[in-house]
Amino acid sequence: MKPLMTARLLLRPFRTEDFLALRQTLGDPQVMYAWEHGFSDEEVADWIKRNQLRYVQDGVGYLAAEERQTGELIGSIGLVREQLPGECPVCLGYILRRDQWGKGLAREGSAVCLEYAFRVRRESQVAADIRPENLSSIRVAESLGMKPEGLFDKWYRGKLMPHRIYRLKAKDYWTNYGKGGMFHENL
Repeated sequence: MKPLMTARLLLRPFRTEDFLALRQTLGDPQVMYAWEHGFSDEEVADWIKRNQLRYVQDGVGYLAAEERQTGELIGSIGLVREQLPGECPVCLGYILRRDQWGKGLAREGSAVCLEYAFRVRRESQVAADIRPENLSSIRVAESLGMKPEGLFDKWYRGKLMPHRIYRLKAKDYWTNYGKGGMFHENL
């Protein structure tokens, strides 16, 4: 998968050496409150390996989000294949280190991922599954034009967790962002 760029971010495939920097994000229980736990070292290493496999098998996966100015890894943003009710779409996800919240970076990185999904991969839709109490993630999804589509329950670590599905269909993307796209010059 090729790297994606925005004004402030470089989204690139994860490398094994990203472990320590990614642990600062995924290991933080406050960042991972929607998952209800911070990831262990083993889970962080598995996140990297699982996404490296996704790049090969699916052509998409969560990407390392680096600040372009500093080269610092500040989180994970990308597209993954998931099993959701209805059509099985590509799903958008974003997790940023706490000190990066409120800067618009999740939206910026997610916007270029949507651009990639619709312009390059020609996806018919992109979804996001978000915990109902995760208001900041809901705001990001809605700011990108994603619409709520209902609730479903997801099993995670032996627990049933409700999630809200948000979707953006290709026709709505083209209507809203059509000609120039959001970050068209980067694709």
